[in-house]
Amino acid sequence: MSEVFNKTLREFLKENKLSVGDNAVFLFRALGIEDRVDLKRLEEELGEVAKMSKSKANTVDPESVVERYGADTVRLYVLFAAPPERDFEWIESGIEGAHRFLNRLWDFVVKSLPLFEGLEGKPDQSKLSKRAKEVRRKTHRTIKKFAEEMEKDYQFNTAIAAVMELLNEVERFKPENEEEKKVLKEAAETMLKLLYPITPHVCEELWEKMGKKTRLYAEPYPEPDEEALKVEEVEIPVQVNGKVRAKVVVPVGASQEEVLKAATAHPSVAKHLEGKELKKVVYVPNRLINLVVK
Repeated sequence: MSEVFNKTLREFLKENKLSVGDNAVFLFRALGIEDRVDLKRLEEELGEVAKMSKSKANTVDPESVVERYGADTVRLYVLFAAPPERDFEWIESGIEGAHRFLNRLWDFVVKSLPLFEGLEGKPDQSKLSKRAKEVRRKTHRTIKKFAEEMEKDYQFNTAIAAVMELLNEVERFKPENEEEKKVLKEAAETMLKLLYPITPHVCEELWEKMGKKTRLYAEPYPEPDEEALKVEEVEIPVQVNGKVRAKVVVPVGASQEEVLKAATAHPSVAKHLEGKELKKVVYVPNRLINLVVK
């Protein structure tokens, strides 16, 4: 017995494949304190989360969860929690996180509606700022990523994660002209189209709020724009005798001469070249440049 008490509660539960919820609900019920004990919180803080089981009285009533959070949130959480071939633990904080994400998506689209008024067609790539191009590239990378993950045995969790990353990106983007507003609108439309099979009620309602006359189920699946996916600049490390001294941003496909000029102009690199002779330049296009000096 002493060995048991010398262990932490978490260690004991894990070694014995027990959880706080294993029949504990019956004890709390008998003591009349069931409503005053947050079992789910104890599960998360102290040990192994209990597998759902009628014998442990820890099943989740789907009707009550849907009534509280909505069917879309439940679907999103179940598909995001783990790949379809794996079991997952039902954690209350997880479904609350899914609910917060849908609320953020709703707020983003609704608050952006005034910016979308009167906008038609896709953005003109040639008229976009560097920042707007980055956001549009993120949108089309998300389209590509979502399709790839769905094709890999329906990896809903990583596909959904890509849309979450896109929302993070567009929430920080502040368009300054009409073409940039189109970038924001394109991103909003993309997120709704991608999430529609998972959260149809929220997406369809937001689609209607955007003034769309069609139904989302009739919309074609978005295709990535290769022009938008192009990277125009790349950041490469500058090494001096094999040690990274700086990083420079250069056009994709820049020549060795162009990169060398940018590298030697960098103060951190110039300091390590001072008083030394450049013996050799090793340049890997779009990857790195190494200056060998003596």
